[in-house]
Amino acid sequence: MKRLFISMLVLSLAFTALAQHKSANRCTIPDFLQPGDRIALISPSYHTDITNIDTAAIVLRQWGYEPVIGAFVDSLHRGSYAGDAQQRLSDIRWALNDPDVKAIICNRGGYGTIHLADMIEPGEFAAHPKWLVGFSDITTLLAMETCDGVMGIHGTIGAHIAKNHGRDTNSILLRELLEGRIPEYRLPSHPLNTKGKGTGILVGGNLCTIAPLIGTSADPTREGDIILFLEEVEESYHNIDRLFNMLILTGVIDRCKGIILGEFTDCGADLEWESPEEMICSYLKGRDIPVICGFPAGHGNINLPLIMGARTTIKVKGCGASLSFCIRGDKHRIDTAGITGQEED
Repeated sequence: MKRLFISMLVLSLAFTALAQHKSANRCTIPDFLQPGDRIALISPSYHTDITNIDTAAIVLRQWGYEPVIGAFVDSLHRGSYAGDAQQRLSDIRWALNDPDVKAIICNRGGYGTIHLADMIEPGEFAAHPKWLVGFSDITTLLAMETCDGVMGIHGTIGAHIAKNHGRDTNSILLRELLEGRIPEYRLPSHPLNTKGKGTGILVGGNLCTIAPLIGTSADPTREGDIILFLEEVEESYHNIDRLFNMLILTGVIDRCKGIILGEFTDCGADLEWESPEEMICSYLKGRDIPVICGFPAGHGNINLPLIMGARTTIKVKGCGASLSFCIRGDKHRIDTAGITGQEED
């Protein structure tokens, strides 16, 4: 009887682990937006001028939505942050927990979301699943949302929507995605690409922001097969090298079924490599991982929206590469060759 009990307990634990593994790899798709839906504008990191936020709200209203602005977006703390950690947390919590808010667009990145990583409780993103939009320092929140089993969007921020009055490529594609048009990207060939095909959950974002999350409760790489996206801005080659080696040493790269390298903008060449991509790819030789280099997302002129937490397939051939998301919606094939836009952090 004792042996039977132990066997049943082990079997129960195995099924529990399997269920947790499956749930971690099947993120909820938030509802796509309908005319009149509310979109919250919040500032979880650095402060941006209130006129930018007001202009972004005007654009969202022109798109047919009802913008609502966080209470503390015009706060200024320590000369850079949009309020202290509690104020920024309050705006996030309001936007997440208000069932009438259907999407959240962050006004800018910068720095500061790491302060909130242990303040947001597990399950808060899942209580009312909704699209969270941002990039750069917003990588932390997108990672936490993925860990909570909800998809988010690595894409343009409120300040850039305001700057371009919503008419640039990045804003247009973001709007289409929020409304249910799912992009399928076709990319030109790149000399550093590695051929192959891979499918996994899309995770990642800004390298300096995602690396400190590895091994924490906000680590989206910890479960199952992943497609890892990385981008960076104004970092030295040696720091990029250090952080990527951290991903190798902690086993993140071993879980990769594919890697997407986005824009590495204004990075200081203090090591003898032609580019950060060449340096990173040197560590991937012999690993049989398909790699897309030069994907137009990050801090460059183009910041194409990516669905974080979505089951994603990349195919890399000699003539080019493709990226597709395995979720419902109207598919929208996008040839990235020749796309132009305007973005900056």
